[in-house]
Amino acid sequence: MKDTIVSLIQESIDVKTKMLDEGQLVYIQSIANKINEAYQNGKKTIIFGNGGSACDALHFAAELVCRFEKNRNALPAIALTENISSLTAIGNDFGYEYVFSRQIEAFANKGDIVIAITTSGNSENVIKAVEKAKEMGIFVIGLTGEDGGQLKLLSDMCYRAPSKVTGRIQECHILLLHILAKLVEEKIFA
Repeated sequence: MKDTIVSLIQESIDVKTKMLDEGQLVYIQSIANKINEAYQNGKKTIIFGNGGSACDALHFAAELVCRFEKNRNALPAIALTENISSLTAIGNDFGYEYVFSRQIEAFANKGDIVIAITTSGNSENVIKAVEKAKEMGIFVIGLTGEDGGQLKLLSDMCYRAPSKVTGRIQECHILLLHILAKLVEEKIFA
């Protein structure tokens, strides 16, 4: 059991160390700059994903609306996994593959930022929402794993966590979201 614990911790450290690559750091800064630009223009962030990625979306939205580390004014952010009535109604009436795209149609406006999270890059409901956002002229930031799947082809920017293991990808995503929350707070509320 101890060997498994040590192995998993070391694997997580190794993957996160890859995030320190200069190219990764510059790309993370570029993502933060794009989100900051939207907030400086009075726009909002819309985040979504399935399973653990749904939880990450909720987590990031809460840190933008409430606060991350700094007491400051709220920033507009919506996690599309928040409204169980909408999710279940859309899933029932249109199909689960449309649970996010219908909400993008309802809530997204030009100038907003859409953050789509899927570790595989191929979740059908996430891809349909990204396609809807692109059709509407909305800027899309994808968060996915090393391969990127379809999401890397459809996103304006796509952060690909340097791993193929779902758990490690999710750990990179939550670290990335914490970094973005910090960079947004520092820039918007300097």
